[in-house]
Amino acid sequence: MKKIYDFDGGVDIIGLMSGTSLDGLDICLARFFLRDGKWSYKTLIAEDESYPAELKARLSRAQTMTAEEYALLHSDYGLYLGERVKAFMERHSLRDIAAIASHGQTVFHQPHLRFTGQIGSGAGIAAISGVDTICDFRTTDVALGGQGAPLVPVGDRNLFGEYDYCLNIGGFSNISSEGTRNGKAVRVAHDISPVNYVLNHYTRGIGLEYDKDGEIARSGSIHRDLLKQLNALPFYSMEGPKSLGREWVENEVIPLIEAARGEGGNPLSLADKLATFTEHAAYQISLNVRQNNAEKAKVLVTGGGAFNKYLLERMCFNAPHALFIVPDEITVKFKEALIFAFLGALYLADMPNCMSSVTGAEYDCIGGAMYKAGR
Repeated sequence: MKKIYDFDGGVDIIGLMSGTSLDGLDICLARFFLRDGKWSYKTLIAEDESYPAELKARLSRAQTMTAEEYALLHSDYGLYLGERVKAFMERHSLRDIAAIASHGQTVFHQPHLRFTGQIGSGAGIAAISGVDTICDFRTTDVALGGQGAPLVPVGDRNLFGEYDYCLNIGGFSNISSEGTRNGKAVRVAHDISPVNYVLNHYTRGIGLEYDKDGEIARSGSIHRDLLKQLNALPFYSMEGPKSLGREWVENEVIPLIEAARGEGGNPLSLADKLATFTEHAAYQISLNVRQNNAEKAKVLVTGGGAFNKYLLERMCFNAPHALFIVPDEITVKFKEALIFAFLGALYLADMPNCMSSVTGAEYDCIGGAMYKAGR
């Protein structure tokens, strides 16, 4: 018998998020309400933690693993997530959690082949945590011909509708807004460009997880020829829906940066690489924000990139027609984990959580698979 959830009184769900930049695991407990057809939420507890070095190393090389290694990592990572949620619940004496909604770790994403892969066994999470777990949110949409991404815009529309644009800057930047399609008002969204996936790739070469405040990039010079080549990549002229994966970065972006030469034919310095790519990311963001009336467009900025002061300065320079709003630190850091919890809420409410207007799928669908904890 299908369980009935009391969304009028509020339903507690834990969202788990891990991005392509492998910064670590975000855990967000939120309470969701559905009253008179409108959703609202309250963030109760939000925490993040870094991955153990050994697990992070395995996740970083998942694409090149054998089938057996990949299957083992899928299981081990799910058990790890279950352990972290169990510890989180014990630490805060939590009870009556309706579900865990897990993004998983994206390893493969090739929707043009009807294929996407996020590891982190939902069965493992449910078994260890003792809480019903929803995961694998993208595959049904991809099977329906969609991009399987971005998934966050359904939360943008329902939870952050007061902004003209919702911009998230993580491993990749993505944006959503209200638009029209076939004469109907719809939510539209797409990935913009890589950001932290590339910036962190280079800082890790000198033992830094990221360029704090963008200070290394600020010290460099923009290589105009490389910037022109990056902005000319065919992806940027494609119409949405469209999404990006690490394969595209490794095949198209990194080789361009590595081939660039400065004075005397020498490879670019780290600072110049970061300065040029930061300018590229800021410019591409500026192209995706329009001023639709006399006032500047209100853009909500979240994700790790919101803490990059130099990137924000370049965004403001490239898009003077926009008002970039960085909210409270909890929302900045945990918005994606919050919205994955919301995807779980929609799943429990038997309501679509994948928007075809965003992904290009045949129709809206309820993405995800639930693993019952059996307790």
